[in-house]
Amino acid sequence: MHILPVSGRLRLPRALASPLTASTLAFLLMLAFAGSAWAHAVTAGDQGYIQEISGVNLIPFIYLGAKHMVTGYDHILFLLGVIFFLYRMEHIAIYVTLFAIGHSSTMLLGVYFNVGINSYIIDAIIGLSVVYKALDNMGAYQRWFGFQPNTKAATLIFGLFHGFGLSTKILEYDIAADGLLPNLLAFNVGVEIGQLLALGAILIVMGFWRRTPSFFRHAYTANVAMMVAGFMLVGYQITGFFVTQS
Repeated sequence: MHILPVSGRLRLPRALASPLTASTLAFLLMLAFAGSAWAHAVTAGDQGYIQEISGVNLIPFIYLGAKHMVTGYDHILFLLGVIFFLYRMEHIAIYVTLFAIGHSSTMLLGVYFNVGINSYIIDAIIGLSVVYKALDNMGAYQRWFGFQPNTKAATLIFGLFHGFGLSTKILEYDIAADGLLPNLLAFNVGVEIGQLLALGAILIVMGFWRRTPSFFRHAYTANVAMMVAGFMLVGYQITGFFVTQS
């Protein structure tokens, strides 16, 4: 079976599509529902603690950043899509670095300059990033439009949107101006730690799955399920937006 490399990823021929196992589909849909409830979640305890402290508090902000990324299922779904067909560690490092540059830039600048975006809108865009990547993994753009979008540029651009999602939620913490920059940098360090932890878990699971025949039988449909999960995230956020406007 021949698999063609496409712009830093591997394209799975459509002929490999087959029904996804019920357990895998249920897991991805569970992520979507969990993401609806917990993506960018700010617990009352965390928010209250941040609002009460002032000055430089590096460790708490590192913890909050790591917790935010690990429990942000929309981020994790996008990362899963990005590395789904990447086998070489240098390729994974390039794409993850581009994503990190994107979300770190807009997160830091957004909070420092107090630039926020409606949380429902930005989270809907993040859901669309999951849809985009799943379609990219399925080779949809080549079939539909006859060309392959630049996957590195897309990862960086969507990283910028993910960063605005982070900054929007950080602004809800109402962080004290005293020690703002060091605390933001600490939060960003925590985000990167959380991203590495999530990526490590994904790579372990993917490593085992890729060694089984079921990977080639189910990979295409797994991305269909990922796309559905992304649309569910988008639908949840858009519904929330209109409900809050009424």
